[in-house]
Amino acid sequence: MKICVVGAGAIGGYLAVLLARSGNEVTVIARGAHLAAISERGLKLIDHDGGEIACVRVHATASLEEAGPQDLVILSVKAHQVEAIAASLPALMHENTVIVPMQNGIPWWYFQRHGGPFEGRTVETVDPSGETAKAIDPARIIGCVVYPATTVVAPGIIKHIEGNRFPIGELDGVESARALEISKVFIDAGLKSPVIKDIRAEIWLKVWGSLSFNPISALTHATLVDLCQFPLARELARNMMLEAQTVAEKLDITLRVTIDRRIDGAERVGRHKTSMLQDVEAGRDPEIDALVGSVIELGRVTETPTPHISTVFACVKLLSRTMATEKAGVRVTPLAPAQPAVALVRAA
Repeated sequence: MKICVVGAGAIGGYLAVLLARSGNEVTVIARGAHLAAISERGLKLIDHDGGEIACVRVHATASLEEAGPQDLVILSVKAHQVEAIAASLPALMHENTVIVPMQNGIPWWYFQRHGGPFEGRTVETVDPSGETAKAIDPARIIGCVVYPATTVVAPGIIKHIEGNRFPIGELDGVESARALEISKVFIDAGLKSPVIKDIRAEIWLKVWGSLSFNPISALTHATLVDLCQFPLARELARNMMLEAQTVAEKLDITLRVTIDRRIDGAERVGRHKTSMLQDVEAGRDPEIDALVGSVIELGRVTETPTPHISTVFACVKLLSRTMATEKAGVRVTPLAPAQPAVALVRAA
């Protein structure tokens, strides 16, 4: 299959290596030092224990036009970066091209091909102008939820931390031939990718944790295990998740696990920095609106109060603005060793 990964960062790079290794023709869209490293040395994937899984040569470019028409487009840029490239995506399309968006949070397409009372409604938090929904035909989209934890450790080098699940599903719930084909491509690459009938319920299961773990970790610089094991932080996450659960249930979503089981699952990931914490440390614009703000918007749509979510949202938005103003990241650094006390003696 001819596949283009738009955004070869932590998740996109991980997928590109595995898909290329299993025999697909893979092109990655990247930029800067990352693009230069991939072009020169290939794309390397390192396992969680430090062992190299693979280093593959893929076609790498910054130009969607140069990449040309593809069978499958994996859209793995950040949610707030989609609008800027949406109008350029037709360069990657032929008549049957499928797009698999892999953004965190509530996606712009959430109410497209929905069939419910909010059919076609724009999720303004992630698509404020509505241009993304206009530019990308929802008939091309197959939904996906991203569970693995990965990170870019250096230009052209991706480290896999944990997980390999990428469940997918048509927006209207039909088990289509094209969804089954993409599922097989992912499975042949060594991933777990079941076709599920209610992709929105799976999105909520992921959002449920992301909307709490990500901003709390970004504000406190705690890893997942530290956050989950600190009673006050765990209780805050739980309260945020309770509010989100109420919103989801009003949208006819049934979450298939309990809150405590979802938190326990995050705790088992260990000392992993969430994507939002990684962005804050690197001085990148974090995915606050898609992960947190979108749930607040859906709270308004369903007339559901979200006081805990809204409070954390306000704090992390202010952090993001401060970073942008100062053009800086925020990172915890060790203190310098304490200097020995110096006695001041007055001369006689």
